[in-house]
Amino acid sequence: MSWESSATYYEIINRYSNSILGSQNNAKSIMVTVNFDEIEKLQHADKWEEATDILIKACQNLQKGGADFIVICTNTMHKLLPQISLHVELPFLHIAEATAKEINANNHKKVLLLGTKFTMQEDFYKQKIAEAGIEVVVPNIEDMELVHKVIYGELCLGSVKDSSKDAFLKIIKRFKDIDGVILGCTEIGSLIKQSDLDIKVYDTTIIHAKEAVRMAL
Repeated sequence: MSWESSATYYEIINRYSNSILGSQNNAKSIMVTVNFDEIEKLQHADKWEEATDILIKACQNLQKGGADFIVICTNTMHKLLPQISLHVELPFLHIAEATAKEINANNHKKVLLLGTKFTMQEDFYKQKIAEAGIEVVVPNIEDMELVHKVIYGELCLGSVKDSSKDAFLKIIKRFKDIDGVILGCTEIGSLIKQSDLDIKVYDTTIIHAKEAVRMAL
């Protein structure tokens, strides 16, 4: 969605492909980029049907271009996947399912989810994690508002501030009995790193991108 995280996806996918295949190998891929300003306005105006139409067209273009499967480079817009998939024949690699697989590989049972308000408040994402036998907790409303504001007002614009990092870390550290934290927005990885915390950090951008390479191979 935002080009900031899409660029990270592109780099991870190609570097990871090369690390496995060696020589001059990289991933064969097709990228369709939407104008995130349009998406962001539709999200906050609660015009999800119009946003769905944009993504359907984007996915159909990938299908016409010869893709084998589709990776939607965002957590929030997986909210629309049930509707999108009705109009696209290709399979999708679900970001929450890939993340749950990684969490279970580490035998972790309780995680904190950070993301947009849509991702934290609604069930479309949390349910996928819960179905894998993992308990999901989210911040209080005030902290949700802060995380949401930083995502759209800073991270999606490529702005990474120490003050926002400190605020995110304070939110995470309020939870004493969690095994890890899901960075459930593909831009949060530019702000929070594994080196910042003692608990496991599940960066959905890295997880999703690497799983896409494994799926392609």
